[in-house]
Amino acid sequence: MPPIRSLLPRAQWSARAEEHRERAESLTAEHRARAARGERHPVWDFLFTYYSYKPAQLARWHPGAGVELEDAAERRSWRWYSPGATADGATPDAVAFAKEKPDLAGLVERMLRRTASRPGQFGCFGLHEWAMVYRADEHRHPVPLRLGQAGTDVVVESNDLRCTHFDAFRFFTPEAVPRNRRPLSRDEQPLFEQPGCLHAGMDLYKWAMKLGPLVPGELLLDAFELARDIRLLDMEAAPYDLAAWDVVPVPIETAEGKAEYVRRQRAFAERGAVIRSRLLDAWLVS
Repeated sequence: MPPIRSLLPRAQWSARAEEHRERAESLTAEHRARAARGERHPVWDFLFTYYSYKPAQLARWHPGAGVELEDAAERRSWRWYSPGATADGATPDAVAFAKEKPDLAGLVERMLRRTASRPGQFGCFGLHEWAMVYRADEHRHPVPLRLGQAGTDVVVESNDLRCTHFDAFRFFTPEAVPRNRRPLSRDEQPLFEQPGCLHAGMDLYKWAMKLGPLVPGELLLDAFELARDIRLLDMEAAPYDLAAWDVVPVPIETAEGKAEYVRRQRAFAERGAVIRSRLLDAWLVS
């Protein structure tokens, strides 16, 4: 039996599960309404396509590893749950998760711990999005570029590309790849991920979701909210003209825009550091 840190009566954990569902449904209401109408959104769809988790998954509450739910026999058949110490009790089991998914468990721990151990870097100015359209005839989003293609290319050529996140780097155009300070690869991702990166902050939601019931539902939604807030800055600083979606640009081609980007980037790094620490504690501290 996995170690038990706390015990929740059914009335208490049922209330928390309902509060979680209501909060999650509020967070996804606009997306679900757009999806029902068949509408696409260049900013917010990312949270449900790149991070391919459905709103229903976000709405399911879990207590986190080592927390036993009393009178929860129905959860004993759920993945990565084990019987608890009480009759009909059930608890998320980090040991069972690590045995079934050793590679994933190791990767998540390495990514969280190594990223947390490094100082943040704040000189990228969101240029990864610009590098994804550099000298390109076709773009990922079918919307105009604020500065046009030539103006966008000039911004890339007049700045230093310092991307440290492989999952952004892999979408660079071929012409942009050699302009980055260093080549990046999937195998080396744990070596270069750092807490100042916007995408490292957004990925906390991904890691929380991959850990499933080992992460308390409230923490999962905190990670989702951080990803949502970071995504907005990511697109505000992008080269696209998103005025039709009421997105006000952060013009990182100017000194003022760079300063605003860094100020908000630092604030997100601070929020991310707290969530990263909470994820490690929730999952691995017994």
